[in-house]
Amino acid sequence: MAHRARRWRKATNAAAFVAAAGLTALSLGAAPGASAAATPRIDLRVLVVDNGDSPVQAITAQLRSTGIPYTTIDLNDASRPTVTAAFLADTVGGTPRARFQGVVLPNEAPFGAGSAEQTALEAYERTYGIPQVDAYTWAHPEVGLEYATYNGSLDGQAASITTAGKAGWFGYLDGGLTFEDNSPTIGESYGYLAAPRAGFTSYVDAPVPGGTGTGSLVGEYAHDGRRELVVTFAYNQYQQQFRLLARGIVEWLTQGIHLGQARNYFAVHVDDVFAPDARWDAERNCTPGDIDCVGGGEEGTPIRMTAADAAYAAQWQQEHGFTMDMVYNAGAGEEWKTENGGTDPMADRLLADKARYRWINHTYTHPFLGCVQDTSTVPWSCAKNTAGATQYMSRADISAQIRDNNDWAAAKGLPIDRTELVTGEHSGLKTLPQQPNDNPNLSGALSDNGVKWIASDNSREPDQRAVGKALTVPRYPMNVYYNTGTEAEMADEYNWIYTSAADGGSGVCESNAASTCLAEPLDPATGYDTYIVPQEARTDLGHAIGNDPRPHYAHQSNLAEDRLLYPVMEKVLGDYKALFADNTPLENLRQSAIGTELQRRAAWQAAVAANKVTAYRIGTTVTVTAPSGTQIPVTAPEGTKKQNLIGGAVFGTPYAGARSAWATPAALQSALTLKLPS
Repeated sequence: MAHRARRWRKATNAAAFVAAAGLTALSLGAAPGASAAATPRIDLRVLVVDNGDSPVQAITAQLRSTGIPYTTIDLNDASRPTVTAAFLADTVGGTPRARFQGVVLPNEAPFGAGSAEQTALEAYERTYGIPQVDAYTWAHPEVGLEYATYNGSLDGQAASITTAGKAGWFGYLDGGLTFEDNSPTIGESYGYLAAPRAGFTSYVDAPVPGGTGTGSLVGEYAHDGRRELVVTFAYNQYQQQFRLLARGIVEWLTQGIHLGQARNYFAVHVDDVFAPDARWDAERNCTPGDIDCVGGGEEGTPIRMTAADAAYAAQWQQEHGFTMDMVYNAGAGEEWKTENGGTDPMADRLLADKARYRWINHTYTHPFLGCVQDTSTVPWSCAKNTAGATQYMSRADISAQIRDNNDWAAAKGLPIDRTELVTGEHSGLKTLPQQPNDNPNLSGALSDNGVKWIASDNSREPDQRAVGKALTVPRYPMNVYYNTGTEAEMADEYNWIYTSAADGGSGVCESNAASTCLAEPLDPATGYDTYIVPQEARTDLGHAIGNDPRPHYAHQSNLAEDRLLYPVMEKVLGDYKALFADNTPLENLRQSAIGTELQRRAAWQAAVAANKVTAYRIGTTVTVTAPSGTQIPVTAPEGTKKQNLIGGAVFGTPYAGARSAWATPAALQSALTLKLPS
């Protein structure tokens, strides 16, 4: 049997505070000139004043990811609108309207203290009770802080959520976080630490380096009838400290009532289950059997799980409360069984534990489903017929690969979802540079078998797209290589890819702008545990806490021999548990649910971009209209009810101290109506 090989692929008083937060979320001022009894309408949209700096852009990214509508004023655009009372508020049907529920500013006074625009904005916030986030500013009395007792690097600095923070908007965190320090030679974080003055409530503190006491990094300044969330450290959207605090910043900004929702996700697909994987050759620096591995030579012993590995997988899942997706090739397993005496204890063990996993069709024997590959040259090319047209695998052959794998699963009682598919190497989909288009026979074969969700490689295609009637589900490739079974093999291949030519590597890292060379090669004995695992776990955790549901994928080879995948997953899960409270669990979704989530987000963003969504609250009533059939994401406080013609039912599901859901209007209603707790 020829063992398939592939190329490597590349996250005050607590009780009083809670009560005040609940009241603040629902308090609405009266518009100038309106009667005291008039309750204004507050549109569920955020105003972002952008000066081009990374802190504002980070918060904007969080708004966009969550699904919160926002309007941007670009301070660097000479033709931008002027901030006036009329720009910020008006009247709709005789009801005074605040056009924005919250304001994000680059600092406390970007228009200039005392300027007409700054004065108009402050009057608006005071009149309607609108919160303001100062994305990044220095510590000084005008933002409710004493002058800084420390300003400088925060790399590696430990910070903690205060009692007020835990009781309020940052209660989804367990209490502590550490600022990233990924390079000893590059400054990554800068900030100010200062003591609060009267009216300031700190939510995130840090000890003063080289000094005594603590200083605030994030806190609320209540003054002059206004509220500001003051952030005194610089950040970008990718840094872990921001991703941990982003939810709290946005919830404070919207007072816990907004369109959109954000959750944390982690799913791991294990490809090639039942099949063997080819092994990396440390001498030739390639994988024999791979069509790009030139120079002859025999294939090494393939990597394949044993019965003990299969038993360990089930035990590990139970101990860690986490379910893996087994992406299986039944035909490859049957071939292995035939070639190895007609028995397969590993397959028997996995099938005995079949109910413990999720299973996904990976085609019967894992062929390349795209163009016919001409391997007479390196790199390979798509074969042409006599007329010069590209030759592709036929619809019948693709369909058979999907169908036969499904039929095998049915015979074995595997709990599969036939709408899900992962093709071998994501083949059939376009593969640049050789195959710039999808196999034209692929979409028909998907329809033949009822496939709605086909996996794609996020490093190639990060956006969901249609393939006939199916939609892609982008997956993150993990830097745990399919062709390595031991830590030494993994470190050796990693060195080849990420080490300069002068240090014995391929030098690819020197010519690839998106890559960084290692300072020196990793020690084969320790490099995997001390360097690769922390790096990969950090990347994966970044995806997980970034409201990104896309799954990650590795291979069955990584559950065999040295069982390389487990240390990465354990670190992701362990670090997550240490950072987040129990009310904010990791969502572990199967492929179809991930595809649905991405599909809903795309439809929602399109509706918002087309200005087809209207959402506002008046008092304790929230009203949202959107195009018919559109799923509407909403986040609201505990106690919120969805209204229908005969009453109300509890809205959404609990997450991170709030309730959220995708929802549609009740029967016979044209708008989604929610009743907030009074």
